[in-house]
Amino acid sequence: MDFLNSAAQSPAGRVLLSGAVVNFALVILGSLLGLLLKKGIPEQVRSTLMNGMALCVIYIGVTGLFEEKANIIIIIVSFAAGAVAGELIDFDRRISALGEKIEKSFNKKGSDTKIADGFVSATLLFCVGAMTVVGALDSGLSGNNSTLYSKSVIDCVSAAAFASSLGIGVMLSALPVLIIEGSLTLLAVLVAPALTDAGIANMSVIGSLLIIALALNMLGLTKVKVMNFLPSMILPLIICAFI
Repeated sequence: MDFLNSAAQSPAGRVLLSGAVVNFALVILGSLLGLLLKKGIPEQVRSTLMNGMALCVIYIGVTGLFEEKANIIIIIVSFAAGAVAGELIDFDRRISALGEKIEKSFNKKGSDTKIADGFVSATLLFCVGAMTVVGALDSGLSGNNSTLYSKSVIDCVSAAAFASSLGIGVMLSALPVLIIEGSLTLLAVLVAPALTDAGIANMSVIGSLLIIALALNMLGLTKVKVMNFLPSMILPLIICAFI
């Protein structure tokens, strides 16, 4: 992905090749490929594909752990405090409830159930997770789109698998992907000048650990409520700003 990151450093490239835009485009591409496979992809093949993607996610997480400026004490404190805050707020439950609310809203309006299922399922899959948050923050804070580019390829494969059975609703989820990732990236760009290199390094390590946890969930080995750890990513930025 280095050639994409290099191209993204030019003014035009920062817009056209930002991780959010690439993710948007690849979700559409994957959905189109899935729609061409009208008979669908066998469940066994889909399961194997997703397991393969999970192993790739583990690699992405592991490669992000080695930050020279990271401090294990800050990471431990951030994880502990962030876990308590996240569990009290219960982001995981709230996100699940939001997904159910959106699905009921579609059904109440008499929308095609298959389209609604495809849109809701794909939106939650592509937008809710550590890679979305970590990738968008990396993109905005340091201009590094590697995580979002990798996520884009994984989402492309996933979109093809889902669209083959759930239809065009999966393609419609590309718009929330663009809006959510683009908004997080823009927010990170705005706050970047006030952040320290150490804070960003510690945040990256915590984000990488959450990505690994997400991959273990994808493999069915754990049931970690990854969303409830999201406050842990913000705390290093605050701590390092005062030490």
